[in-house]
Amino acid sequence: MVSLWLPLSLLAQPAVQTIRGMVADRESQIPLIGVNILLTTDQGETKGTITDYDGMYILEKVPVGRQTLEFSYIGYERVLLNNVVVSSGKEVILDLEMEESATQLQEVEVIGMRSGETRNEMAPVSAREFNVEETDRYAGSRGDPGRMASNFAGVQGADDSRNDIVVRGNTPQGVLWRFEGVNIPNPNHFAIPGTTGGPVTILNNKYLENSDFFTGAFPAEFGNGIAGVFDLRMRNGNNRRHEFSGQLGFLGTDVSLEGPLSREKKSSYFLSYRYSTLRLFEFLGIRIGTDAVPVYQDGAFRVNFPDEKGGNIALWGIGGLSKITVLNSELKTAENQTDPYAESDRDQEFGSRMVVVGLTFTRPLNLSTYIKATLSASDQAVFSEHKKILGHSEEGNFILDSLPPVLGFFLEESKFSANAALNKKISRKTTFKAGINADYWLFHSIDSFRTILLDPETGGLDTIGEWRLRWDTDGMGAVMVQPYFQMKHRFSEQFSATAGLTALYFGLNDNSLSPLEPRLGLSYEMNGNQRLSFGYGLHSQIAPPYMYFYGFETKNGDPQEHNLGMGLFKSHHAVLGYDWFIAKVLRLRLETYYQYLFNIPVEKNPSSFSLINTGSGFDRLFPDTLVNEGTSRNYGLELTLERFFSQGYYFLFTASVFDSKYRGSDEVLRNTTFNGRFAVNGILAREFTFSKGAALNVGGKVTYAGGRWQGEVDRAASDALQDIVYIDETVNTLQARPYFRADLKIAFRWNRPKTLHEFSIDMINVSNRKNVLLKTYVANHPSGDNIRETYQLGFLPIFYYRVEFGLGNKIPSKSAGE
Repeated sequence: MVSLWLPLSLLAQPAVQTIRGMVADRESQIPLIGVNILLTTDQGETKGTITDYDGMYILEKVPVGRQTLEFSYIGYERVLLNNVVVSSGKEVILDLEMEESATQLQEVEVIGMRSGETRNEMAPVSAREFNVEETDRYAGSRGDPGRMASNFAGVQGADDSRNDIVVRGNTPQGVLWRFEGVNIPNPNHFAIPGTTGGPVTILNNKYLENSDFFTGAFPAEFGNGIAGVFDLRMRNGNNRRHEFSGQLGFLGTDVSLEGPLSREKKSSYFLSYRYSTLRLFEFLGIRIGTDAVPVYQDGAFRVNFPDEKGGNIALWGIGGLSKITVLNSELKTAENQTDPYAESDRDQEFGSRMVVVGLTFTRPLNLSTYIKATLSASDQAVFSEHKKILGHSEEGNFILDSLPPVLGFFLEESKFSANAALNKKISRKTTFKAGINADYWLFHSIDSFRTILLDPETGGLDTIGEWRLRWDTDGMGAVMVQPYFQMKHRFSEQFSATAGLTALYFGLNDNSLSPLEPRLGLSYEMNGNQRLSFGYGLHSQIAPPYMYFYGFETKNGDPQEHNLGMGLFKSHHAVLGYDWFIAKVLRLRLETYYQYLFNIPVEKNPSSFSLINTGSGFDRLFPDTLVNEGTSRNYGLELTLERFFSQGYYFLFTASVFDSKYRGSDEVLRNTTFNGRFAVNGILAREFTFSKGAALNVGGKVTYAGGRWQGEVDRAASDALQDIVYIDETVNTLQARPYFRADLKIAFRWNRPKTLHEFSIDMINVSNRKNVLLKTYVANHPSGDNIRETYQLGFLPIFYYRVEFGLGNKIPSKSAGE
């Protein structure tokens, strides 16, 4: 009888968990002893503790749910964190940095850091911390940092099928991805050269820490980007107990495992792996509407070793593989032609890979100084092969004759990177940081194609053209160096200023040097809950590396690399901001900006082409000779009204009005492709809590934005090339109708005593609205019109089930007073 009742008694126990972590000085990384931590539960109950000699704190038996934490310390600004999600499956490890106040010997009433504010103190404007939990919470985000960021003011998605983002009308190419202090390749599956997004992210929010996102005038430590920055951090594994997390979802099935390597030395490990669920469906014989099943897998690891002198060494890595094969030749000969790709005239195979491995070392040198250095090696490659489908019809059936290859390419970029920085607190008012980012690139590329002409009367083979080589680069190398210096001075508790200098050098040619790029920021606090801020920066960036080596013409069988001399394109960016913390959990932000871009690559011969309009989609560029003579300008006004999660609900409303124009080499002022002129986002969610730690979250998102710009199609030229060609004089004179999308997300989470279960369904585009994306060319379309409109994604439900639990018993803890 006892054995029958025991499981029921365990189920009746209230679900609780542990919150723990370390508190350190922001500037020196020295642990802080005696910091007061006050936890307020969503039921209004309080629990407190203090940090020990090592700066560590532990709060045990915390009820599951959304909690609030407040950190206070004599001589330091308070830190207030709302919406800390506590579940029964895994411990909450929350490490924190506190900033010393500008005045002495008092507990400062100014709140130094709130939820949503960046960890980087050198960024007074156009910056926001994104909480990892937000990547799951926001409807339509799919656990993806890029899609999550498209909810912020001034940021839009470029294509529903991809996660490229447009920041303030800029090309998505201008977004910089940084991971653990080093610049990394595009962290997405099926990545196209010259883009910073893709259909599926390689990143997994299971191993990310809360990180920063910047949309302009960013600090001097960031180089080679003119639009925005993702500054991502990787968390350590749990060093007290082993924990498991598993997730089955439409976009991937993943598992992760973490735990201590040595409890005495506090070292830990973290492992993560994900495999394409669609591929698993194929193995099981489940049809998903297409035979072109994307196959991808990705993983990550981190092993962390603290040392006795307060330092830390971490070896880490992330990477992914992806491949898709579209065999239209088989579909054309099959009786049941249900595949949406069946109109294509070729078989296609496309694949990509990306990997980064790094070693990060951090150590305080004394009570006011610490250093951080990272060494990494990365590789990114894409490959593809196309075969033309040639056949004839007999009695209404398609008979395949042959599959001659017409295109093949392999493009690879390898990179060895180093980042080193020294952070020094000169006084409680003044801090400086100096460092260097250095990369050594190696380029490998091969690309060739040929033209196959069909008889216009019979549709049969007429002529097979000769192969033409467009890329042929083997091991060419180049160095990139970006030194920087930045300083912050606090004149008072209310007024502070940041200033920095950086430079950028790319050694591929003599035109890629930006010797001096100033950065400036000002911040003034008013009445404790309002703030005025200003930021300015001169930024520069290289063109996508593959474009330097493209040969528009071929001589003696070799491509003529006519763009090797392309220089940097640059941007002046100024921002004025106003923040009003209306209440403890309610914030209003207004920002206005002006950005002038110059030295943008445009074609040497007069045309409308500009690199500012590229960077999204699945196509590479094949431009004629480019020169750095283009210009562009962006200006706009952005509004954010955000209520952080409290009392069971939250909302985020953002709106922006902007204008984005450019000039190509024809000197005509045009709309950029991404000049939607307005964008509005609204997110609202309500959480209903039940007994025993269960919760139901219902949330929705609505987006309404101006459409993208295109031109009139040159039908004769398009038929000749079998690709879309616009009449140059009309480029970006026609705007698609406004974009509208509504998403709905429902998630149910229930906490058992030691295990978390969560089921969620994310319904994308619930109204199934057909949002126009662009025009495309479809050869031999049955309607007779080969120019077709393509649309963004229709209604798409995405589900996942997640489970988390600890393995074995955690080690006993000691309170700070023991």
